[in-house]
Amino acid sequence: MAEAKTKVTLIGTVHARQGVEFVYEGEIPECGTCKVKKACHNLQKGRKYRVITVRTTHHECAVHLNGATAVEVMEAPVTALISAEMAIVDSKIKFEVSCNKADCRSYDLCHPDGIVEGEKYVVTDMLGNAPDICEKGRALKLVELRGA
Repeated sequence: MAEAKTKVTLIGTVHARQGVEFVYEGEIPECGTCKVKKACHNLQKGRKYRVITVRTTHHECAVHLNGATAVEVMEAPVTALISAEMAIVDSKIKFEVSCNKADCRSYDLCHPDGIVEGEKYVVTDMLGNAPDICEKGRALKLVELRGA
């Protein structure tokens, strides 16, 4: 499979450290008049990213304390539970949540941060069986996903 590509973006200087992971939440009203907003808002909303390289470029920012710094990011893999029949390495899947039982011990793995429901992902690694038995009786596998 092809390696994930990096993208240059701006994030708050406080968070601009190699290895930091974040979920891009989208533009906010305070960004409306910023001259460099396109550089900040070039990621896909709801996806998880990892800082690969911190660059020296710095900009003042109305949103981030201490301004914003240019970084290279790549989409970070997300650990999730999916149905066993879809858990095939290198396969493309459409991520869909079929249970909304908020008090389930596996809820965070069935609703992981960085995954957008209904979008396509690639199963990049099999991590094993679900840590708990699904209360709905579904056969689940723990996998690593990356955007397709």
